[in-house]
Amino acid sequence: MQITKDNLTIIIVTIKSENIIDNCLNSIDSDINKIIIENSSNKDFIKKISIKYKNIQCFVTGKNLGMGAGNNFGIQKSKTRYVMILNPDTVLKKDTLNEIFKASNNLDFSIISPLSDNEEYPNYKVKNKNSNNENNLFEVDSVDGYAMILDKTKFNNIFFDDKIFMYLENDDLCLRMKKKGEKIFINKNSKISHLGAKAVNEIYSEQIEYSRNWHWSWSRFYFRKKHKGYIYAFFSCLPLLLKSIMKCSFYFLLNQKSKYKIYKFRVSGLFNSIINRSSWYRPRLD
Repeated sequence: MQITKDNLTIIIVTIKSENIIDNCLNSIDSDINKIIIENSSNKDFIKKISIKYKNIQCFVTGKNLGMGAGNNFGIQKSKTRYVMILNPDTVLKKDTLNEIFKASNNLDFSIISPLSDNEEYPNYKVKNKNSNNENNLFEVDSVDGYAMILDKTKFNNIFFDDKIFMYLENDDLCLRMKKKGEKIFINKNSKISHLGAKAVNEIYSEQIEYSRNWHWSWSRFYFRKKHKGYIYAFFSCLPLLLKSIMKCSFYFLLNQKSKYKIYKFRVSGLFNSIINRSSWYRPRLD
């Protein structure tokens, strides 16, 4: 089996992404099916997108589901064997997908991804530093979630963990597939640009920064607990908790409100995860 334009659907989860989404959509072949999942109640946004682009379906969730659950929503709506998870702050190169199409011919994979064009920030991880990555197509342990193509037949209809609002949902997905003996590949000939942390309008940068710190802390503990047990997660994250509490207190005494809030959110996210509370925090984007 081979990925083609006809058996691929590109899924993009958006929220307050009006300033960035056009660059992404304009870089995608117009003949390829696309699904936009807007994690809000913004019907005007998806109406404009639906009119402007062809071969596109748009859905409004009515609330902020997060990246994992939002992508799951889109995957369930897709009708093709292959789906590409794509962030709105990415831009495909001219041959990004064509190179993926060629590489996928008779390839046994669960996930395949293009390579980031920023060499300082590779979008993959390999535990074995001596592994062979000299070939254009090479196997990795995990890939970043901003660009990844999934073969839906490999997942038994279980994709991203809905409990993870953001951060490490892609690592969790990749680790689960590796445990099943499935293969994950990077294709060096296929390149992609990722702006990074630009998916949401910059006017909400303060709220997004608080949300990042809260959810990174929450997800870090949850991920370790899920895959290595509660005791391991607790003791491996304890230094982070103590350090964050100390810095929170330090910046409070110095009356540096911005830094105080950042560490306050780190403490809150980690503490909520430790006591088994859900990832309930949501940034204010209104």
